[in-house]
Amino acid sequence: MEKEAGPDAAATRLDDPWYDAPVPEWGEPDGPAGSVPEARPGQAAQQGHSAADIYLEVQRSAAFREVRRRYRRFVIPAAAAFLLWYLAYVVAATSAPGLMARPVVGALNVAMIAGLGQFLTTFLLTWAYARHARLHRDRAALELRWDTQEMTRGIGR
Repeated sequence: MEKEAGPDAAATRLDDPWYDAPVPEWGEPDGPAGSVPEARPGQAAQQGHSAADIYLEVQRSAAFREVRRRYRRFVIPAAAAFLLWYLAYVVAATSAPGLMARPVVGALNVAMIAGLGQFLTTFLLTWAYARHARLHRDRAALELRWDTQEMTRGIGR
């Protein structure tokens, strides 16, 4: 490891670098290689809270649980329905070749229509997921994100 990362590799920090690394100004060097930046005053480390504590606090909050509940209320049924639809297509293709070979319109048969339906379902499900996220989760998740960033900076409530 020393050969690749250098002799200071053992001094690598494993905690969250987002709140304690000062932002270098334009043209300033990042500091000597292998140095560990110190936390700025007024940050979460001075309040006695680590980033892990803050994230655990947010994870236990009612707002976070609500965002996760809304996510699960859409994703679990949608994923189950799509998986059942896909499995029904595969099972029908392997166990009922006569049904799948039945012509519908011209050269199009049931198997081709169902296969194209798989693509259509994928696009519709993607659209529905993006719409659901935009209408039901994005604002609450963004508020949680801002609150978390404020807390990690030491500005939080």
